[in-house]
Amino acid sequence: MADGDAAPAAAPGNNSGTDPALLALREQIDGVDRELLDLLNRRATLAQTVGELKKKEGSVVFRPEREAQVIDGLKRRNHGPLASDSIAPIWREIMSACRALETPTRVAYLGPAGTFSEEAALGYFGSSIARVPCANVDEVFHMTTSGAADFGVVPVENSNEGVVTRSLDIFLTTPLFIIGETSLFVQHNLLRKDNSLDGIKTVCAHPQALAQCHGWLSNHLPEVERRPVSSNAEGARLASTDTSIAGIASARAASEYGLHLVAPAIQDDAHNRTRFAIVTHPDRHPAPKASGHDCTSLVVSVLNRPGAVHDMLVPLKMHGVSMSRFESRPARSGQWEYYFYIDLQGHPDESHVGQALRELRNACAYFKLLGTYPLDTH
Repeated sequence: MADGDAAPAAAPGNNSGTDPALLALREQIDGVDRELLDLLNRRATLAQTVGELKKKEGSVVFRPEREAQVIDGLKRRNHGPLASDSIAPIWREIMSACRALETPTRVAYLGPAGTFSEEAALGYFGSSIARVPCANVDEVFHMTTSGAADFGVVPVENSNEGVVTRSLDIFLTTPLFIIGETSLFVQHNLLRKDNSLDGIKTVCAHPQALAQCHGWLSNHLPEVERRPVSSNAEGARLASTDTSIAGIASARAASEYGLHLVAPAIQDDAHNRTRFAIVTHPDRHPAPKASGHDCTSLVVSVLNRPGAVHDMLVPLKMHGVSMSRFESRPARSGQWEYYFYIDLQGHPDESHVGQALRELRNACAYFKLLGTYPLDTH
């Protein structure tokens, strides 16, 4: 055989001896993958053209209501074996990669690597972002306010432990507003360098995680010190440096820091979820337009008089606006006054919601619209 006609060497993992029917199916899948790649590049080219037009108009690249409508439309159109719940993460990654062709979106969140906040940021924006990990929630707000990040991701509520009070308190003074939300299933795992419960002297985690795992820790490690740290990932990092320390964190954190998953899913509530708010500066990003599935968040206070809270809520009932959340926080004035954090169903551009908000504002001593944004329905 001539030099140029030599048969190619068999590639690793070749298909010799494989069922011909399986080979044929694999070839069809390879063909579909090539078609998908061509289509994705066509989409990316169109997205680049859209980006150029947006630059000329001075409009923003990221529109959460537009992305929500795209995903909702695709889920309604889906009639195949692909699960509808798989649509959102697939298309968020596609849209993330297309946005990054212009300028990568800078997203601040509670770090270091491996936190649930990072996971929430990647789930909402996709992985094609410029990551801005922060030491605490205050720094997330600061980095986003200063312009060092385009968006911030902050925890606001846990299904087991309730609201994240620090985030709510900062909303009173920050210029940032909410343009989106995402909800994350939180599975806490006990992580350690040694694959055993023996010899653990300290468990390090975020205070919320320690509270959410109180029952398991009391039953299995009753004498062990529980040390609050700035994040679960920080707890995992500390565990990677000392065999006497265990951390409570995600499976991603275990992989990040080379730890054993000693005990999985140790949270007391099997359905534990945390809700995150996506925040940005109004000077750099407009409020999302109505998507059809929206939430409006606000914080208000009323004068300390009989019936004040009732009178505040009357406009909502009169105009048929439903509340999905109503939380109170002390105003720290020493006068037994409170701020009320309220989530309403709907968008101010809807006439009944807009009218209810105008009347509600008139009934309040303090009124601040925290944001209006598409609901996390994925």
